Amino acid sequence: MRHPMAARPPRHPTERKEKSHIGGMDLTFLVLVLTLLFIGLIMLFSASYVYAYYNDGGDSFHYITRQLLFAAVGVVMMLVVSRIDYHILQKFAFLLLIGTLFLLVLVLFYHTRANARRWIPIIGASFTFQPSELAKFTIVVLFAHMISTNYEKMKNPKYGLWPFVTVMGMIAFLMLLEPHLSGTILIVSIGLVMMFVGGTSIRWFVGGGVLLAAAIVVAVLIPGVITYAQGRLINWIDPFADPQGGGYQTIQSLYAIGSGGLLGVGLGNSRQKHLYLPEPQNDFIFAVVCEELGFVGATIIILIFVLLLWRGFVIAMRSRDRFGSMLAVGLSTQVGVQTILNIAVVSNTIPNTGISLPFFSYGGTALVMLLAQMGVILSVSRQTLLGKE
Repeated sequence: MRHPMAARPPRHPTERKEKSHIGGMDLTFLVLVLTLLFIGLIMLFSASYVYAYYNDGGDSFHYITRQLLFAAVGVVMMLVVSRIDYHILQKFAFLLLIGTLFLLVLVLFYHTRANARRWIPIIGASFTFQPSELAKFTIVVLFAHMISTNYEKMKNPKYGLWPFVTVMGMIAFLMLLEPHLSGTILIVSIGLVMMFVGGTSIRWFVGGGVLLAAAIVVAVLIPGVITYAQGRLINWIDPFADPQGGGYQTIQSLYAIGSGGLLGVGLGNSRQKHLYLPEPQNDFIFAVVCEELGFVGATIIILIFVLLLWRGFVIAMRSRDRFGSMLAVGLSTQVGVQTILNIAVVSNTIPNTGISLPFFSYGGTALVMLLAQMGVILSVSRQTLLGKE
């Protein structure tokens, strides 16, 4: 009989590697996420404490304490989700769509806030839930499922065009009723990128671009069609035409960016956040970033976002299956497009669409959902490691 302590024959090299990497994830991506979250929390406190003091009963910590709570919940969710097999999302893709459509209808029956119906109050109205944040995730999961299922038939419009357009159309229509123009633009952008990467014929994008351009002309340039969009277009072209009205926020944002110069006025020393820039903790927080950290600081933050986007696409390319790859593409695209649109609005490169800056802008639903989605990408990276090694 063989002695129990005798040397056993070595395992196959592949078996050794797989066991040694169980539980691994893409640490580069994780570090980039946590870095943006850390910087975002610091900048949120700097941008919000004056506004909170004068508008929330003298409590300068009103926004940062709530955002810290959301961040803690979000980080826990990210780590938990990263350990769950992302394939489970494929089983609930259409159920997720039904739930999202229900919430987008339900939110229309609540009272307006800032001339919009975008929030469902929960826990005695102390917190709110924004269904549009769930809609972004739903689009990514459902499109990833549809593309992975019909990848070989994506050139056929029956499989690669009309189902996607139908889903985007339903969600976009409900979001425009809120109205939530920025969220609609973001969701359509995510959907189009995923369709392009997934294999939809390029000729449909050309034709759709022509139709979209025509629709914009009709909706914006013809008087009386959509006054909401027309007003924003006018304020974008010449914000100084109405400096105390529609152009006020843009003008104050440009003042903040210009005041920052190369190195900024110093962390916490922004002047525009002293009740000049409306709600600096939300959509225009990047203007405060530019003022306090200057061109150099703002550029570094943009580079971190670029690295996050790059790493997300690396994870997508290394994914062991097409569903995981499309999940990583869609969720990374969401962060990238949303960041680009926010910075473009703050710098008046495009009309004001009211879109938030990921990891920076105040918002519980947005932050928790965003971190949970980063957990999905980490889950894809974890499966990739197990499959590649």
